[in-house]
Amino acid sequence: MNARRRKPRRGVFGWTWRLLLVVLFWLVGVAAYITWVGQRDDARPADAIIVLGAAAYDAKPSPVFEERIRHGIDLYRRGLAPKLIFTGGYGGVGARFSESQVARRYALRQGVPDKAILIESLSRNTHDNLRQASLLMQQHQLHDVIVVSDPLHMARALRISKELGIRAVGSPTPTSRFRTFATRWRFLLQEVYFFHRDRLPR
Repeated sequence: MNARRRKPRRGVFGWTWRLLLVVLFWLVGVAAYITWVGQRDDARPADAIIVLGAAAYDAKPSPVFEERIRHGIDLYRRGLAPKLIFTGGYGGVGARFSESQVARRYALRQGVPDKAILIESLSRNTHDNLRQASLLMQQHQLHDVIVVSDPLHMARALRISKELGIRAVGSPTPTSRFRTFATRWRFLLQEVYFFHRDRLPR
């Protein structure tokens, strides 16, 4: 009698263990995919370069944002696209400049002509960045773009681009401010979380 009662418990434990193992393999696979996409630079001639926003401190870009801006300008100087689209709204109450305005000022100081720059100042997150950039693309008849962001952010950026109907390839920043083991792992775990959260109904 006792033996019969133990079997269901072992069965439940066994299936729970298997389920946890499947979940673990899935999460490791997602993390590996995000890392793999971030190591690919598929930059090729396009109509525009979209630089995704990041934090700005008044009129100065954060180190993370500066890396993205610099890489976008480098792609522009290489002749891969005639337009730069800077994205990002106002970071908080009292901010004098939006992220995209900070990027525009930076690019102008680097010699990029004003006519080559488009900005949007309404977005607050990656999805909004790309949605607002898509509207600019429609207004200016731009069709193919290169998306610039940090390596570990690229998989999500490209997936959102596809969902919005943007024909995009990725060009992650060759250098990143997320250099230490701790900061890279925090960023990766965050992206694994968003990979699943973004699939929930909005």
